[in-house]
Amino acid sequence: NESQRDAVLYNEGPSLVIAGAGSGKTRVLTYKIAYLLEQGYTPWSILALTFTNKAAREMKERIARQVGDQARYLWMGTFHSVFSRILRSEAECIGYPSNFTIYDATDSKSLLRSIMKEMQLDDKVYRPGMVQGRISNAKNALITYKAYEQNKELVQHDIDSKVPLLREIYKRYQNRCQQAGAMDFDDLLLQTNILFRDHPDVLEKYRSFFQFVLVDEYQDTNFAQH
Repeated sequence: NESQRDAVLYNEGPSLVIAGAGSGKTRVLTYKIAYLLEQGYTPWSILALTFTNKAAREMKERIARQVGDQARYLWMGTFHSVFSRILRSEAECIGYPSNFTIYDATDSKSLLRSIMKEMQLDDKVYRPGMVQGRISNAKNALITYKAYEQNKELVQHDIDSKVPLLREIYKRYQNRCQQAGAMDFDDLLLQTNILFRDHPDVLEKYRSFFQFVLVDEYQDTNFAQH
């Protein structure tokens, strides 16, 4: 329709598409990318972030039906899959091997359990799920374990919640991950932010590499993704 067409053709700077569920926002994004390719932009200069791998696959297939083979050169995927691709190329800048392991939620919880066992903590007080959630929230707010230790409000909140050693668990957990050459899902967001923050040359490389950044379901981004 006309509104969708306006969003697809607009190309003068940032734009935000706001519409209700099922009204065709993803369709707009798909056509927008096809339009950019038809205008002669290279597929590798377009970064499209989606919330599921399934959405990325479907969009790629739909774009390929319109513009053909070049769709496979798009940088398209979830935040986590795109960021892991960037980190694999640049990992050594932040002290990780390029073939780092990615821990899923089960691996992560298992490591936390063993750290808490070493520290002889009561798992009815330091419940693994709760500890994992608190560390995850910190990472999604871009708070490293060092920043966590220095944040008086967070430390006081842990004391009030009867889990004063949470900062120590976070520290040991992060050090253990790094020693094992591993990142958890939240690290993929946090470490990409750290990479760009601490290495302006790397940031500039990707800044000049991507001409368009398109985000599906933007309203659901957390702080680290934003």
